[in-house]
Amino acid sequence: MNPRDVVISGIGLVSSLGEGPDAHWQKLVQPRLEPVLEASRFSPYTVHPLPEIDWNLQIAKRGDQRQMETWQRLGTYAAGLALDDAGIKGNDELCATMDMVVAAGGGERDEAVDAAILAASESRNDRDVLLNEKLTTELRPTLFLAQLSNLLAGNISIVHKVTGSSRTFMGEEGAGVAAVETAAARIRSGQSTHILVGGAFQTEHSDMLLGYELAGYLHRGAWRPVWQRQGAEGGGVVTGSGGAFLVLEQREHAESRGRKIYAELGPVLSGRARRRRGELDGEIDTLLKQAALPNGELLAISGASGAHAATAAEKSALDANPAIAARGFSTLTGHMKEAQFPFAVALAALAVDRKAAYPVFDATVEKPFAGVPKTVLATAIGYHQFEGMALIKAA
Repeated sequence: MNPRDVVISGIGLVSSLGEGPDAHWQKLVQPRLEPVLEASRFSPYTVHPLPEIDWNLQIAKRGDQRQMETWQRLGTYAAGLALDDAGIKGNDELCATMDMVVAAGGGERDEAVDAAILAASESRNDRDVLLNEKLTTELRPTLFLAQLSNLLAGNISIVHKVTGSSRTFMGEEGAGVAAVETAAARIRSGQSTHILVGGAFQTEHSDMLLGYELAGYLHRGAWRPVWQRQGAEGGGVVTGSGGAFLVLEQREHAESRGRKIYAELGPVLSGRARRRRGELDGEIDTLLKQAALPNGELLAISGASGAHAATAAEKSALDANPAIAARGFSTLTGHMKEAQFPFAVALAALAVDRKAAYPVFDATVEKPFAGVPKTVLATAIGYHQFEGMALIKAA
């Protein structure tokens, strides 16, 4: 053991399954758990919606709630859950010295204004003038501020008083991988003693789904588990709203506070294969080799999105190692973009802490795991780009 080992001391989760690590564990260990789906609101696309949330429990001021869009409230709420879980929330000294690394995309568009511009453009040819008119008369100035990715970190600082250094990463699953990778590196180097890291994604907004569909990634028609969407209509991705934040600490720092440690965060690896050149399969194999997987049976918490090419490549690589028993959690939560990798790491840490594996999420594809998972692999092979893996070990 090393005093600068990276340990996980707090977990905050929100998804269609509920909120908090305990609620997720209790749901996910139920055999043949049925996912929570919304198939009519955005038909022909299915999403995994948020549960009912009392925002007041983590964001006390209504004024703070009002100035945030849902994705920001969701991230701020999940961050609060993680801080509570780690025993840091409300401790001014710990919050003031706590660093933060956030994975976040852009904000939500004003759909009413978009629709008005499109409607007006049908009867006007001076569209440059039309756009300027709408920009100056229809959009409120604060809307632009609400789109900024680093506003999630800003709101967490305001609400939870986390006022150390702050970094924000953008870019699908790669943002979540980079956030965890950077946070772990800072702790190992001694630059930070405790860090809040994570992300959030709100899919229940037409423009969020549009981003996936423009490139043909969304699954259409009847819902299927994540590993079974090959050959189905559409691109294979079923999205979900959710957030995942972790409190990472130096082992010495966590032990000095007498805090419970869920697990140790081992190697965090990232890559960006040139997929158009057919490099994805090789990149996944390289990451698996670099991860220095332990001997014997290994549980893998896969962030597979269902996107046809990426999911097929990951499944092929995992199937090639008969010791790996994968669990594709997007089957039950949907794909949460920037929050996907922190969510995978959190689920892996829960399995290590509870000394039990999750049952199969898809009995037709996934293999049972009979042992005690002392080490768990977490993956996020991006639906479009970026690849990441981490090993989570018993502390």
